[in-house]
Amino acid sequence: TSQADCAILIIAGGTGEFEAGISKDGQTREHALLAFTLGVRQLIVAVNKMDSVKWSEDRFNEIIKETSTFIKKVGYNPKAVAFVPISGWHGDNMLEESS
Repeated sequence: TSQADCAILIIAGGTGEFEAGISKDGQTREHALLAFTLGVRQLIVAVNKMDSVKWSEDRFNEIIKETSTFIKKVGYNPKAVAFVPISGWHGDNMLEESS
């Protein structure tokens, strides 16, 4: 079991990168499953590299939909999971809310 109460799952939002991570053997799947298996019941999903897709709301919603389907199968309640668009490169939406 884990001593952590919450995990932040960082997903690459770039074209092709998200798809690789969410694929059958992808690290996104592995990390979400590992967190749940270790007893972490609260999850935050940070969708990184949103600057690379020009902060596309359609892309963000697509990622939310696909990720929600998977994490529900793992055991998380997608309605209780916060999805946050970020850019680590620029620091957007990480410490302060983006404008």
